[in-house]
Amino acid sequence: MAVTKTEVVSVRVPPDVKTALVAAAEQERRSLASMVEFMVLEYCRSRGIRSEGAADAASGHKSVVKG
Repeated sequence: MAVTKTEVVSVRVPPDVKTALVAAAEQERRSLASMVEFMVLEYCRSRGIRSEGAADAASGHKSVVKG
């Protein structure tokens, strides 16, 4: 089975945004990285932005969507 590589993304956010992210992650019982991934994928899904090989935001399962 092939191992999927991950990418590193560094961002700077105001303290109140980080506090909100931490609170959301805790509520969902996710890591910060998992919460950011979930939020980005949900945003893209809600806007009809498609990505090949993107994970299903709710389950984390990979799906192939070609646009």
